[in-house]
Amino acid sequence: MRARDKAAVSALRGTLAALDNAEAVPVEAAPRAGALEASPVGAGATEAARRELGERDVVGIVRAKASERLEAAAQLTAPAHAARAERLRAEAAVLLRFLDNTEDTAEDVAADV
Repeated sequence: MRARDKAAVSALRGTLAALDNAEAVPVEAAPRAGALEASPVGAGATEAARRELGERDVVGIVRAKASERLEAAAQLTAPAHAARAERLRAEAAVLLRFLDNTEDTAEDVAADV
């Protein structure tokens, strides 16, 4: 990030936001407001535990974000959009590179077991 690789920063920020959204509590599971006297009190009383994503969930989200970028780049065929399409391809390459490293690590762990 210190090298100011704008494609990597953009891809990682967008993907981290998608992961954060995926961990959010589903709306139907969130506590509903009721009568004031029945409301919980105390520090953290209204907090809900976030969902925990497994490795497959994270890989699926990262793969989906890379796929979205590649599809968007394929749609930008006009010469005026060539720079944007190239940037989307570079962002997808960053995400796919992380997936390749993750899969290698998972294979190493599986081989050790």
